[in-house]
Amino acid sequence: MPVLQSNYKAPILFKNGFIATVYSGLFRRVNNVVQDRERIILSDGDFLDLDWSYSMQKTDKLVILLHGLEGDSKRPYMLGAAKHFNNNNIDTVSVNFRGCSGEDNLKLRSYHSGATEDLYEVVQNIISTKSYASIYLKGISLGANMILKFLGEGNSLPTEIKAAVCISVPCDLNGSCIELHKIKNLPYAVRFLNHLKGRLKTKLEKYPETIPKEVLNTIKTLRDFDNVYTSKVHGFKDASDYYQKCSGLQFIPNIKIPTLIINALNDSFLSPECYPVKEAKEQSNIFLEMPTHGGHVAFIDKKNIYYNERRALEFINSND
Repeated sequence: MPVLQSNYKAPILFKNGFIATVYSGLFRRVNNVVQDRERIILSDGDFLDLDWSYSMQKTDKLVILLHGLEGDSKRPYMLGAAKHFNNNNIDTVSVNFRGCSGEDNLKLRSYHSGATEDLYEVVQNIISTKSYASIYLKGISLGANMILKFLGEGNSLPTEIKAAVCISVPCDLNGSCIELHKIKNLPYAVRFLNHLKGRLKTKLEKYPETIPKEVLNTIKTLRDFDNVYTSKVHGFKDASDYYQKCSGLQFIPNIKIPTLIINALNDSFLSPECYPVKEAKEQSNIFLEMPTHGGHVAFIDKKNIYYNERRALEFINSND
């Protein structure tokens, strides 16, 4: 499919990717979203918390929302999407990855960019307990990479899943990690790392026999964290092995349902490899849109409805 021409025009102040990203992450507010929490038990005995938001009218459409690194269902980009879909007669369920719902999960393992086994369980739980005719996926950043892997790793998808939307996708995890370690992204890298190390400290207190506490002092970068924890407890050899096996880019050629990818050209988290132009041109189900502006999940638009939220609704409605 040819690469799509983007119609997004950022407000003048927010053409700067850094300003747009910081504003969207720290200052955006989305009010009046009611969420009902449901806890599901996974096959390994752990749990996931799902936060449901409903349309005012009965609907047979559902969007499953997946958050980014160290995010949760309460982030503005999750609430903004839920509100816009609900106001347009579509239910949503926001998935809090393991340990991200305000309560530490039960196992040593947590979540990561390629943890599609948990997404499969969420989808199967919804299909077996609810009655939605059409289910869509929308992911942000890490959650978007997970969706690409989920759709393209070769497993048979339920017929209820009709389309997907992936926003600000670090679909080459190694390249994105390199970008995050550059000086331009230092504030973000430090923030992410502090959150992750805090979460790991809790794990080490619960599982002292598995990873020595002294390991915390050796973690200076996000790659260190993935070398020491993410890779080791999730079955990968090291960080490089994890990045290689879980990057969504390699799964794009196998995707069988319409999938919209929106990656801003001024997203400082993304490396050149995170813009799958070649794959989009060769794959009829992939629709790649690369706005000039938008930062990382920062497509600021009118009335506090972000451009990516409007486009997601348009895309989903066109693939009913």
